[in-house]
Amino acid sequence: MLKFARVVCNSWKVSRDLLIGYGTAMASTKGQPISDMAEFRKVFQNSKHIVILTGAGVSAESGVPTFRGAGGFWRTYQATNLATPGAFKRDPSLVWEFYHYRRELVLTKKPNPAHVAIAELQKRSSSEQRRVILITQNIDGLHQKAGSENVIEIHGSLFKTRCTECGNVEVNTKSPICPALEGKGAPDPDADSADIKVEDLPHCNSCKGLLRPHVVWFGESLFDDVLDEVDEELNQCDLCLVVGTSSIVYPAAMFAPQVAARGVPVAEFNLEPTPVTESFKTLWGNYSSSFGTLTVDSSGNTFISKASVIPCWGK
Repeated sequence: MLKFARVVCNSWKVSRDLLIGYGTAMASTKGQPISDMAEFRKVFQNSKHIVILTGAGVSAESGVPTFRGAGGFWRTYQATNLATPGAFKRDPSLVWEFYHYRRELVLTKKPNPAHVAIAELQKRSSSEQRRVILITQNIDGLHQKAGSENVIEIHGSLFKTRCTECGNVEVNTKSPICPALEGKGAPDPDADSADIKVEDLPHCNSCKGLLRPHVVWFGESLFDDVLDEVDEELNQCDLCLVVGTSSIVYPAAMFAPQVAARGVPVAEFNLEPTPVTESFKTLWGNYSSSFGTLTVDSSGNTFISKASVIPCWGK
């Protein structure tokens, strides 16, 4: 499945009709969804290798902009037009202003109940000899801030840089990332561009080359080593939880269907159904309030309570 993803991920947006068709075809072989929280709890408690896939919806609950739809603008620029290799080549100062704004904004945000619940699940599962891997499309680091470990950031991180010359990748949490960006990046439509000289932008400590954010931009492929790691986890897991993702962006949109295709239960936590909901054995509802009810009973068993959840657990 991911071999195909490597070929198509540059297109990013997957056809809604394609995914609906794919999901409908799979749903026809798995039966119609039914409300059965008891079955979900049983599968959840018996699982030994859980993969959790998270998307922008989780971070939105913490006040992190998704930069999609009506909120997809920074100043007068559509955010998707700034997150490209071409934009960085044309105006690295402008792109760095945008990412400086995002970095500084995220530094003010706190993990929400969904982040905390996932981290708690990982912590408790570790003591129970269960493996819980988190695969996230988010680049804000809030999962780690909540205490999560074993996090695969498929789109990179706001707090990592990559040298455009030598390729060196480093963690960078400086605020601001360089003196020239201090006080810059205001999102107001009337704000003037800083027009920072290239030599004053962030540069590599090793070779002095220009740094860029270590994130996957539109038009770029995910890193092969990341896809290999993801593929290995998806092929080994016995339960997949999908939390706060629209399932319309490649290649992440293919991850859960890949798991479901081999008969592994997939539970989806979303505000509304997605194009691939029908392809899963699915539980869906408000991911912050429902996944946030992850707790431990008196016997020490980890489970997710039924509160605030619309269950659709298929046979």
